[in-house]
Amino acid sequence: MAEQRRDARGDRGGREGAQGARERHAPDARGAEERAWDELVATARRTVADGLVVGTSGNVSVRVGDTVLVTPTGVPYDRLTPGDAVGVDLDGRQVRGSLLPTSELPMHLAVYRATDARAVVHTHAPHATAVSTLVAELPLIHYMAGDLGGPVRVAPYATYGTPELAENMRLALSRRTACLLQNHGTIAHGASLSQAYDRTAQLEWMCRVWLTASSVPGLSPSLLTREQVDEAGERLRGYGQRG
Repeated sequence: MAEQRRDARGDRGGREGAQGARERHAPDARGAEERAWDELVATARRTVADGLVVGTSGNVSVRVGDTVLVTPTGVPYDRLTPGDAVGVDLDGRQVRGSLLPTSELPMHLAVYRATDARAVVHTHAPHATAVSTLVAELPLIHYMAGDLGGPVRVAPYATYGTPELAENMRLALSRRTACLLQNHGTIAHGASLSQAYDRTAQLEWMCRVWLTASSVPGLSPSLLTREQVDEAGERLRGYGQRG
């Protein structure tokens, strides 16, 4: 009997230990989500400040574990507070918050399912949106296309928020970290919110350069070859500080 009581205490202790570990872990996970939400809101506000979106257009998400934090639909970014955090799982089931997630949730989830991305930024950047109405692929106007994986494709138009748009985007993003959405805008992903944002801004800048160069009467801009862009992409992988 004494041995049985010791076993029972041991089992109970093991269960209590496991529960305690989960309870200790929960605040850590919650804290990570809260920090990620603050960065997400700051990034969303930056898209407005930098003229990449107007009003509540565009959206931003970041993945923390198996939870995707995402901007809510129809709420101005300057009104968002820590208590407004919205989170879904990778199947789109809401697991955090009471506000409805962005209508473009299918696009964000498609990126996370198909890549190892940790953050996604979607905008209605004006120059990029203009280019999306003109070509099927952004002409190779600058070597920074190599940092996005190569020539930037344009995903065919589909109604916003639909699975069709998400699928068109997924195909256009194959082996790329950004693409244009026809008559709509841009989407870019990265290992962090800052990287996803930087790629978005870089794409908008390249579109502006191409539109500017193409607008000169009687002249056509010189373009790079795919080989030149690929070479630049290889060099860019080692760019910056190490460590």
